[in-house]
Parts: sequence; C-alpha cells; structure tokens
Amino acid sequence: MFKGSNVALITPFKDNKLDKDAYVKLIHFHLENGTHGLVPAGTTGESPTLNHEEHEQVIELCIKESNGKIPVIAGTGSNSTEEAISLTKHAEKVGANAALIVTPYYNKPTQEGLYQHYKAINDNTSLPIIIYNIPSRCVIDMSVDTMARLFELKNIAGVKDATGDPSRIEATLKKLGPDFIQLTGEDGFALEFNRRGGVGIISVTANIAPKLCSDFQKYSKSKTDNEIKEAERIDQILQPIHKSLFIESNPAPVKYAAKLLGLCGDEIRLPLVKIKKETEDQVKNALSSAKLLS
Repeated sequence: MFKGSNVALITPFKDNKLDKDAYVKLIHFHLENGTHGLVPAGTTGESPTLNHEEHEQVIELCIKESNGKIPVIAGTGSNSTEEAISLTKHAEKVGANAALIVTPYYNKPTQEGLYQHYKAINDNTSLPIIIYNIPSRCVIDMSVDTMARLFELKNIAGVKDATGDPSRIEATLKKLGPDFIQLTGEDGFALEFNRRGGVGIISVTANIAPKLCSDFQKYSKSKTDNEIKEAERIDQILQPIHKSLFIESNPAPVKYAAKLLGLCGDEIRLPLVKIKKETEDQVKNALSSAKLLS
C-alpha cells in the first residue's frame, strides 16, 4: 500500500490562517495526476507552526477529500511522546491509513529512548507506523539495529529515510528484509534509492510535479529496459527542480513554485520567510526547463 510517489503536502495559508479552498484544490490536483499517497501535516506542511486544532483539521480535510482513493499517511510526530500519541490517536479516529512519526528532535534521546518512544506510540494505536529518520533536522540518527527491534512490534511498518547514506538501504534490507517498507525523503536520490531496494518516496517535488513524480516512480521499479530508461529520462528532467526547491529552507521554495503554477499562495509562517529574488529566478528556470511553466 505504501509505495511509489507520496507527496509531503504543503499547507496553504491566507492571512495566516489555513486556506481550506486552496488545500482542497491541492488534494484533488494530486488525485487527478497519479500521486500514490498523501502525507499531510509533515515538516513540509509546516507542522511545527500548526496549532493542535489546525494540525488535526489538515489531516481530517485530507482524509475527507481523498475519500479512500489513495492512502493518507498522517504526520503525527512530536518530541513529546504524549503529544505524538494524542495526534496519532486522532489520525486513527478520523480514518488515516498510517502515521509518519519523526524521531524526537532537540531532546536527543539515546537509541533506547528512541525505542521506548516508538514502542509507546505503537502500544496506543493500530495504525501502521512509518519511522521518519532525518538526522540533519533532528540531530539523532536511528540505527538499523534499533529499527530491527522496533520492527518486531505489531505496528512498525517502515521508514522514511532521509539520512542521505546509500549504504543504509542495503543494510536495512539485509537486517529487516523486504517486508520493511523503505521510502526515501530525498527527492534527488530517488532513482538510486529505488535501485538499491527502496520502494518509493515521500516527496517535496511531487507538490508541483505530481505526474512526473508518479510516472518516475512507476518506471523506476520496472523490470523492462525501456521503462527504466524512461525513469532515467524523467529523473534528468526533475533534478533541476529538486535542487531549486532546497536552495532555501523547505517549504518556502516549493510554496513559491505552487504560486507560479496557480495552485495556492506562497504565504509561509515565521520563523520561515519567503524566498529571495535570486532563488525565485532559479525556481522559475527549473519549472520552465521541465515545461511546467509556459
């Protein structure tokens, strides 16, 4: 169920409030363009600056509008175990298909602390749990051994790997086997990740290029030479977009790209700010090179 192109949904704002109309429009944009799964209220959705009511509303709206057509993996992580449990329980109650739970940031738990954090969430839900391992933002790195311990629990299903370490894929596959879902969180690394045993991505770029991203994922896992070549061709088209969307802190560049495409405004919450003029130019050029802008 959890494979292919899963979009890390941006959260549109208008006058510092959730822009519901734009958000619903975005969800249907993905349903119409082949996206394989929706991931609301993650970091790209500015979860750190959503209040609890907004966080829950973003997840509920996503589930309601997608109406079971594709899976919804709700972002419910926190550096507070109790808060993560509460958010996960809510996501389960309103019909999410899985929970994406980031490793606790700032607290710097040990590997045993990581295990106990996820175990506590596991014990309070029946949702499949995707571990989000992103050392660059959270400072800590969950080891393969800790993931193996967690995989023995009933609800731990896989990982969104944003370590940027190619060797991690094979090590995880060797230790946990093919049933443990491996999704990358690095758009630019998606082709190599799938070649090494990954099954998909939770993508920022998919916000503004859903058809290209879903086609790429489909072809990258093909066994035919022609389709693999097509995946490589699409990857070359996407690479300039991937790079442009991370010149400044995500999701400011992708929100600007979404504005250019008429999907939503580029309003973003402090402490993040709108991108600089030179970054705007690079985002425009990347979209134009991929023929997404006329």
